[in-house]
Amino acid sequence: MSHSTPRTTHGSLRTRLAAVLAVALGGLGLSGCQVDVGGQTLPSAYYLQDDVQYFPAGPEFKLAKEAAALKAYKDELAED
Repeated sequence: MSHSTPRTTHGSLRTRLAAVLAVALGGLGLSGCQVDVGGQTLPSAYYLQDDVQYFPAGPEFKLAKEAAALKAYKDELAED
């Protein structure tokens, strides 16, 4: 009695598994995901091509104009 079904050897099974693993790891390496780990954002694979956004520090006291206007008004009232 002869069997026509092919038998896989351990060597070819390991080769296939290694090829699938290599393709999967290669796909993960090329995907370029940005990851947040412990509050720290780690860059994607394309971080050199990303646009840099810089927001300069503003004044500590956000209502400086309003405080100056209120002081000027109080000074004007004190003069009268």
